[in-house]
Amino acid sequence: MVRSKSPTREIGRGGGGRGGEFTAKDYADPPPAALIDAEELIKWSLYRAVIAEFIATLLFLYVTVATVIGYKHQSDPSVNPTDAACSGVGILGIAWAFGGMIFILVYCTAGISGGHINPAVTFGLFLARKVSLVRALLYMIAQCLGAICGVGLVKGFQSAYYDRYGGGANELSSGYSGGPASPPRSSARSFSSTPSSPPPTPSAAPATPTSRFWLPFQLALQCSWST
Repeated sequence: MVRSKSPTREIGRGGGGRGGEFTAKDYADPPPAALIDAEELIKWSLYRAVIAEFIATLLFLYVTVATVIGYKHQSDPSVNPTDAACSGVGILGIAWAFGGMIFILVYCTAGISGGHINPAVTFGLFLARKVSLVRALLYMIAQCLGAICGVGLVKGFQSAYYDRYGGGANELSSGYSGGPASPPRSSARSFSSTPSSPPPTPSAAPATPTSRFWLPFQLALQCSWST
């Protein structure tokens, strides 16, 4: 009787019972993208991907910025003086809003545009030669425009809350100052029992009409590059 040879493992020659021989990787990396691919400009797939990046970034900024502003309003002591600290979605809810939106939007756009939703991601893939210069530029323009439009929608729908809570931007809590860092001190002085007086808190400059006009654009670009 002839014994069949196993297709998954092959005994090495010369005996000794050596392990099976493994082949190379079963996939092939795609070739590097061309620096300038003019043929992409006549393909609908490129513009469909650009539209997907625009809509995804718009939705991401709209939902996340609106969540932060809503939390600030619900936890405002002047609005809810009895239980302001425990009102709203909380810090964990804000984290879920950011992480959940990224998960959903990348899942929906990965097969269309790659799910970048961030100019930094697009620029990194361009440096790795995964996307061409034309696609990278169109992606980053669409992402920045989507971020600006997303924050603009929040300002348009909730203009009073947007102006009151600074557009959901990060800010220092009460009791902390934004002054320059204190100079380095010696170890003997740092362990001294004499407390040092805190630096004076700088007064905030009044918002001018010009600064209010540019605030949505600054927030959109900052959030788009930081996500």
